[in-house]
Amino acid sequence: MVTTTTNLIVRYAETDAQGVVHHANYLVWFEEARSDFLRQQGLAYSDMERDGFYVVVSEVAATYRAPAFYEDRICIETTLAKARSRLLEFTYRIRNSDAKLLVEGRTRHIVVGADKRPVSLPKPVLEKLLAARP
Repeated sequence: MVTTTTNLIVRYAETDAQGVVHHANYLVWFEEARSDFLRQQGLAYSDMERDGFYVVVSEVAATYRAPAFYEDRICIETTLAKARSRLLEFTYRIRNSDAKLLVEGRTRHIVVGADKRPVSLPKPVLEKLLAARP
Protein backbone atom coordinates (compact mmCIF):
# COMPACT_ATOMS: atom_id res chain seq x y z
CA MET A 1 0.00 0.00 0.00
CA VAL A 2 1.38 3.41 -0.95
CA THR A 3 1.75 5.90 1.86
CA THR A 4 3.02 9.36 1.08
CA THR A 5 4.43 11.92 3.48
CA THR A 6 3.81 15.63 3.52
CA ASN A 7 5.85 17.88 5.79
CA LEU A 8 4.59 21.15 7.24
CA ILE A 9 5.62 23.67 9.87
CA VAL A 10 2.83 24.89 12.16
CA ARG A 11 2.09 28.54 11.43
CA TYR A 12 1.20 31.09 14.10
CA ALA A 13 -2.22 31.68 12.52
CA GLU A 14 -3.07 27.98 13.08
CA THR A 15 -2.71 28.26 16.86
CA ASP A 16 -4.56 29.77 19.78
CA ALA A 17 -3.17 32.19 22.40
CA GLN A 18 -1.28 29.32 24.07
CA GLY A 19 0.41 28.29 20.82
CA VAL A 20 -1.67 25.10 20.49
CA VAL A 21 -3.02 24.15 17.06
CA HIS A 22 -6.78 24.64 16.76
CA HIS A 23 -8.52 21.34 16.00
CA ALA A 24 -10.05 22.54 12.70
CA ASN A 25 -6.60 23.03 11.17
CA TYR A 26 -6.01 19.30 11.10
CA LEU A 27 -8.77 19.03 8.48
CA VAL A 28 -6.98 21.64 6.36
CA TRP A 29 -3.79 19.58 6.74
CA PHE A 30 -5.67 16.44 5.66
CA GLU A 31 -6.66 18.29 2.49
CA GLU A 32 -3.13 19.49 1.82
CA ALA A 33 -1.75 15.97 2.33
CA ARG A 34 -4.45 14.44 0.12
CA SER A 35 -3.65 16.88 -2.70
CA ASP A 36 0.03 16.05 -2.29
CA PHE A 37 -0.75 12.31 -2.35
CA LEU A 38 -2.54 12.72 -5.68
CA ARG A 39 0.29 14.82 -7.13
CA GLN A 40 2.77 12.11 -6.12
CA GLN A 41 0.63 9.62 -8.09
CA GLY A 42 0.76 11.82 -11.18
CA LEU A 43 -2.73 13.24 -10.64
CA ALA A 44 -3.98 16.69 -9.69
CA TYR A 45 -7.35 17.89 -8.45
CA SER A 46 -7.14 20.82 -10.85
CA ASP A 47 -6.83 18.47 -13.85
CA MET A 48 -9.72 16.35 -12.63
CA GLU A 49 -11.90 19.42 -12.12
CA ARG A 50 -10.95 20.80 -15.53
CA ASP A 51 -12.22 17.49 -16.95
CA GLY A 52 -15.50 17.84 -15.02
CA PHE A 53 -14.83 15.47 -12.10
CA TYR A 54 -15.08 16.78 -8.55
CA VAL A 55 -14.00 14.80 -5.49
CA VAL A 56 -16.14 16.08 -2.61
CA VAL A 57 -15.82 15.23 1.05
CA SER A 58 -18.73 13.15 2.31
CA GLU A 59 -17.35 12.12 5.72
CA VAL A 60 -14.53 13.12 8.08
CA ALA A 61 -13.25 11.50 11.26
CA ALA A 62 -10.36 12.54 13.47
CA THR A 63 -8.98 11.22 16.73
CA TYR A 64 -6.78 13.70 18.58
CA ARG A 65 -4.00 12.01 20.55
CA ALA A 66 -1.69 14.92 21.45
CA PRO A 67 -1.43 18.61 20.56
CA ALA A 68 0.78 20.27 17.99
CA PHE A 69 2.33 23.64 18.77
CA TYR A 70 3.50 26.75 16.97
CA GLU A 71 6.57 26.05 14.81
CA ASP A 72 6.37 22.28 15.28
CA ARG A 73 7.56 20.36 12.25
CA ILE A 74 4.88 17.83 11.43
CA CYS A 75 4.69 14.92 9.02
CA ILE A 76 1.37 13.76 7.57
CA GLU A 77 1.28 10.16 6.36
CA THR A 78 -1.50 9.67 3.81
CA THR A 79 -2.77 6.34 2.52
CA LEU A 80 -5.47 5.60 -0.03
CA ALA A 81 -7.53 3.03 1.87
CA LYS A 82 -10.29 2.55 -0.74
CA ALA A 83 -10.59 3.40 -4.41
CA ARG A 84 -13.76 2.67 -6.29
CA SER A 85 -15.16 4.34 -9.38
CA ARG A 86 -17.27 6.79 -7.34
CA LEU A 87 -15.73 6.59 -3.86
CA LEU A 88 -12.31 7.34 -2.42
CA GLU A 89 -11.23 6.94 1.20
CA PHE A 90 -7.97 8.25 2.65
CA THR A 91 -6.43 7.72 6.05
CA TYR A 92 -3.99 10.07 7.78
CA ARG A 93 -1.49 9.92 10.62
CA ILE A 94 0.05 13.17 11.78
CA ARG A 95 3.27 13.02 13.77
CA ASN A 96 5.62 15.61 15.20
CA SER A 97 9.40 15.66 14.71
CA ASP A 98 9.79 13.25 17.65
CA ALA A 99 7.54 10.78 15.76
CA LYS A 100 4.85 11.20 18.40
CA LEU A 101 1.40 10.43 16.99
CA LEU A 102 -0.74 13.57 17.22
CA VAL A 103 -3.82 12.77 15.14
CA GLU A 104 -5.31 9.86 13.20
CA GLY A 105 -8.00 10.56 10.67
CA ARG A 106 -10.03 9.45 7.69
CA THR A 107 -11.91 11.17 4.89
CA ARG A 108 -14.41 9.70 2.45
CA HIS A 109 -15.11 11.30 -0.90
CA ILE A 110 -17.78 10.96 -3.54
CA VAL A 111 -16.98 11.73 -7.19
CA VAL A 112 -19.50 14.04 -8.82
CA GLY A 113 -19.80 15.70 -12.21
CA ALA A 114 -20.47 19.33 -13.04
CA ASP A 115 -24.18 18.67 -12.41
CA LYS A 116 -23.29 17.57 -8.81
CA ARG A 117 -24.53 14.03 -9.44
CA PRO A 118 -22.34 10.99 -8.70
CA VAL A 119 -20.23 9.84 -11.64
CA SER A 120 -17.44 7.33 -12.16
CA LEU A 121 -13.85 8.45 -12.42
CA PRO A 122 -12.29 8.05 -15.85
CA LYS A 123 -10.58 4.68 -16.25
CA PRO A 124 -7.00 6.13 -16.50
CA VAL A 125 -7.49 8.07 -13.24
CA LEU A 126 -8.90 5.07 -11.42
CA GLU A 127 -6.05 2.89 -12.71
CA LYS A 128 -3.45 5.32 -11.31
CA LEU A 129 -5.25 5.31 -7.97
CA LEU A 130 -5.53 1.53 -7.90
CA ALA A 131 -1.80 1.29 -8.62
CA ALA A 132 -1.31 3.07 -5.30
CA ARG A 133 -3.06 0.22 -3.48
CA PRO A 134 -2.02 -3.39 -2.90
